[in-house]
Amino acid sequence: MASKPKILAFAGSLRKESVNKKLVKVAAKGAEQAGAEVTFIDLVDYPLPILNQDDEQANGAPENAKKLHQLFAESDGFLLASPEYNAGLSAVLKNLIDWLSRPSSGEPALAAFQGKIVSLMSASPGGLGGIRALPNVRFILDGLGCLTLPKQLALAKAYDAFDDQGNLINSEQQETALQLGRNIADMVKKLK
Repeated sequence: MASKPKILAFAGSLRKESVNKKLVKVAAKGAEQAGAEVTFIDLVDYPLPILNQDDEQANGAPENAKKLHQLFAESDGFLLASPEYNAGLSAVLKNLIDWLSRPSSGEPALAAFQGKIVSLMSASPGGLGGIRALPNVRFILDGLGCLTLPKQLALAKAYDAFDDQGNLINSEQQETALQLGRNIADMVKKLK
C-alpha cells in the first residue's frame, strides 16, 4: 500500500488572527479527507533573521531554517496561503523561501522545493482577496522546481468570511477551499 501524501500547510503571515491561517486550515481539512497526512506550521514559531549571506557564511544557517528545511524536504507538497502586501507576497514568506532555497549539506540543490506539489490561496479583508500576490508566489515556486496547481482561491472580505469554528460561512467558498486540499492530495497520489 502506498504511503499517505505528506502535506505541509502554512500561511505567509505572522499575525495571530491571520485570515490566511484560517483559510489554509480549511484546505488542510480537504487534504485530510482525501487521505493525506497534513502538518500545519505557524511561521511565528520559526522566527528567521533576514537572509544575509555574509552572516550565513560566518555562522551557518539558523536552527529554525534547518528545522524548516527538513519539514519542507520531507513533504510531498504544500498548501500555502499567501497574504498580499502592496500587490506582492509578504516579507516573511519571501524570506522563508530565500532561506529554504539555500544549499543544505548532503542534499541536492533545492531539495526543499524540487518536485513538490503546491496549492495556492489567499485571503484579504479587501475586495480582491489577495489575488495580486498569487502570480508572484507561483512564479517564484515554479522557478524553484515546484509544480503549482492551476486552481486557486482568493477570498475577499475575509474578516467576515469565517464562523466561530473556523469554517467559511459561504458554502461554495468552503467547498472550494476543501477542494484545493483534495486536489493536492490526489495529485501527489497520482505522481507517487
